[in-house]
Amino acid sequence: MAPNETDDTTTAGEVEEPRAGRRRAARYIVPVTVMGVAAATIGLVPALADSGDPDLPDITAAQLIEKIAQSDVERLSGTVKITTDLGLPDLGGLESGLLSGAAGGEDGEGGSSADPSGRLTELASGTHTLRVAADGPDRQKLSLLENAAEYSLIHNGKDVWGYDSASNEVYHATVDEADTKERSAQRPPATPKDFAEEALKAVDDTTSVKVDGTAQVAGRDAYRLVVEPKQSGSTVGAISIAVDHETGMPLKFTLTPAGGGAAVVDVGFTKVSFDRPDASTFRFTPPKGAKVTEDTEQDRAHGGFGGKPERGPKPEEDLAKGLDGLRMLGEGWNTVATFDTGTGAGLPTEEAGGDLGGFLGSLGDQVKGDFGKGTVFSTRLVNALITEDGTVYVGTVTKDALVKAAEAGK
Repeated sequence: MAPNETDDTTTAGEVEEPRAGRRRAARYIVPVTVMGVAAATIGLVPALADSGDPDLPDITAAQLIEKIAQSDVERLSGTVKITTDLGLPDLGGLESGLLSGAAGGEDGEGGSSADPSGRLTELASGTHTLRVAADGPDRQKLSLLENAAEYSLIHNGKDVWGYDSASNEVYHATVDEADTKERSAQRPPATPKDFAEEALKAVDDTTSVKVDGTAQVAGRDAYRLVVEPKQSGSTVGAISIAVDHETGMPLKFTLTPAGGGAAVVDVGFTKVSFDRPDASTFRFTPPKGAKVTEDTEQDRAHGGFGGKPERGPKPEEDLAKGLDGLRMLGEGWNTVATFDTGTGAGLPTEEAGGDLGGFLGSLGDQVKGDFGKGTVFSTRLVNALITEDGTVYVGTVTKDALVKAAEAGK
């Protein structure tokens, strides 16, 4: 049955509401994470196998949110499918070349094709199949399955290993217990549970949260929690979270755009077990003849596992500190982040920048308003405006809403 409540809309008055600043920052951080950061640091992400309509006891949205909050799953293994469709322009071989360079491929200098900081950015677009396993905070493994090859990232105690079977290259870093705890507190969303928690931080009076029936995900009975903006002007259509009936763990996260069409992000399990994986799953020895790269630069945070993060401010504080005067304009789902690039100028024009200026201009739409002139770059989820004086406005809002926000914030 579909366990809908009589009044199926929940607002912040019914669930514990975070501070206003954190809610608004979270609403900005989530789409940015979806575009790149989370895809680059993904640890255990899942896609969906959906069938059946299980008969489960009625539950309210507030109760289901509480069930998610109390979920304490630490051990699992399974197969994952992740699909990301941001509607980015086709850059031909440019994207793969950049990723290869970032990962230290054939043309990389001093890098390794097994370095997770480059390899996991592949999850930012297209459809990928993963095998995942976890046994507490000290042991995780993710394998990205490719044609006739496999990339694996293993965290086992103090050791972090990356292995690219295609090139027979190995990446190795070490971490300590304090680093692991620090990274867990600071890393951006990586699992459906993480995505769900970040999305629920954004719940306020501009948000509708309801239970919308049931589903089966990877053979497990689940409730569907749907989060939708009440405001017009947002590019977010709805966020659907499939929540495991027994454990309260989110099994699927789907974000659909207001403009319709396929989901922008769809991650979920196709197979899952909550039994403890065998200890051998997390053991790794470099194969004979493999090139091993030791990561000795301990202030880097590779792939959500390796490297040593700097102690100190929270991620949103780092974000604001790294940008010149980051501010939030508007409210709710129409919140727009703005900051100054510090250059005093926008993108190079075709006259001044030649082919580069013309190329960049062709990727965006030219707009003007009280802020002057600028260029809007669009995906199916996030729009960004760069003005001629070097100010940036970005948010999960339509182009028109973004221009209005820039005019109001000038």
